[in-house]
Amino acid sequence: MALTKISQLAGTGVYVPGDDVDTDRIIPARFMKCVTFDGLGEYAFYDERFEEDGRPKAHPIDHPKYAGATILLAGRNFGCGSSREHAPQALYRHGFRAVLAESFAEIFFGNAITLGMPCLVMDGRDIRALAALIDEAPQTEINIDIPAGEVSMADVSFPAKLPDHAKEALVDGKWDAIADLLEGLDAVKATADKLPYMRVA
Repeated sequence: MALTKISQLAGTGVYVPGDDVDTDRIIPARFMKCVTFDGLGEYAFYDERFEEDGRPKAHPIDHPKYAGATILLAGRNFGCGSSREHAPQALYRHGFRAVLAESFAEIFFGNAITLGMPCLVMDGRDIRALAALIDEAPQTEINIDIPAGEVSMADVSFPAKLPDHAKEALVDGKWDAIADLLEGLDAVKATADKLPYMRVA
């Protein structure tokens, strides 16, 4: 099955300020008892969004002005802590399709790219400048150009970095290694048939 080639993304954004936002904050451990990742989206940032009795707190992703945002802005070392795959899954299933931050934890970054959710690195001043533009015009689209390494909103553009291997995987539609393997299963079987030690006696 061919994967979507991801080179351009567009959507509105929301800024969740702060550094070292770890995976337990993104998805608390008690919500990780699921068999599949379905439904995890409602628990994204749960303890920062709700009191223990379920009353809502004031959190950016729940503010009406940012409703429907698909691009998340963050600070340094986003996705640190445990390696739980549930964290990027929760964000993706909440509706986010890209994350812009000053830096990312390595495992979170890899898990997000495998979902086809680009994680681009921007300078902190540019993140805050973009956040200010979002605050002024929250329904104005942000455009992400992955090959060009550029994020723009209205007539303002910012550089955004993505490692070459991740950029190529997204642009070429090779971001899910398992799907890529399944797509080439016939070739794998053909190669196996030629190997004497793979033949059943």
